[in-house]
Amino acid sequence: MKNLAIIIPENAVLASITDPHYMFSAVNQLLFISNKKPAFKITLVGFKKKVNLNNGLFTVNAQKNIDEIKKTDLIIIPAISGDFNETISLNQKYIDWIKKLYQNGAEVASLCVGSFLLASTGLLNGLKSSTHWMYVEKFRKMFPDVILEDDKIITDEKRIYTSGGASSYWNLLLYLVEKFTDRETAILASKYFELDINRVSQSPFTIFRGQKEHNDDVIKNVQEYIEKNYDDKLSVSELADLFNLGRRTFERRFKQATNNTIIQYIQRVKIEAAKSKLELGNKTVSEVMFEVGYSDIKSYREVFKRITKLTPVEYRNKYSKSA
Repeated sequence: MKNLAIIIPENAVLASITDPHYMFSAVNQLLFISNKKPAFKITLVGFKKKVNLNNGLFTVNAQKNIDEIKKTDLIIIPAISGDFNETISLNQKYIDWIKKLYQNGAEVASLCVGSFLLASTGLLNGLKSSTHWMYVEKFRKMFPDVILEDDKIITDEKRIYTSGGASSYWNLLLYLVEKFTDRETAILASKYFELDINRVSQSPFTIFRGQKEHNDDVIKNVQEYIEKNYDDKLSVSELADLFNLGRRTFERRFKQATNNTIIQYIQRVKIEAAKSKLELGNKTVSEVMFEVGYSDIKSYREVFKRITKLTPVEYRNKYSKSA
């Protein structure tokens, strides 16, 4: 039997505490029905007895204090909310405890933006991580030593696991069920919870908002120009001339500020516009292609699929009400 410690951080997202508890409890019940022994012993752990969440609307009771847990097989870090720096400060007592137990053999999993608390331990430095797509730029800024793979549903390196945004953590929970039991049990759990066990990317759900959390005002002006003129055939040289920058300087400053090359940024803006038009469902794929500045269907399809992991037709069928 594996010992699981679900911590109860200040400013935690309640569902990301109750959902893993529900998942692993349900797996135990499913195993019991199949005349098998339970696989998990689940403990809610905190540095105080009661934690008030959602401005006191809910209270979660810890079963054990962190000082009572000297060893466990897996630590689960729920998603956190509010100002991340402030929330991390409120949860400092977990930092050394997580590091100590990891060094003592525990595996560690963060759910959604629980990655911010996990990254604060330093254990993610040099490793791959995912997080909610909406907070990728903030994460990169706060934790530059972590290799952020913002399209991934799950990362798994050196006994540390992270998940993408929101409901993506259910896929990580299934992944952990399979890792600690077997494929048969994980499939059974996926059917019980009606989850797609093979979902690997959060790209279809990502909304590209442009990375503007930087201090280069000229580059911000370039970004705004691209976003207003995405239907034009924009070139790097023309943009550099328009904003009185040498091409090499322009490319370097743009990549440094936005974490994208200029071409990548233009493509993401165009595809984001195409997604919005396809969601309305009143135009064909070809009409949308021309409206966002593409004339080659093969090139458009390749870029669209690389960014969203779906073809334009698949995307329209998935999100258009008319489809």
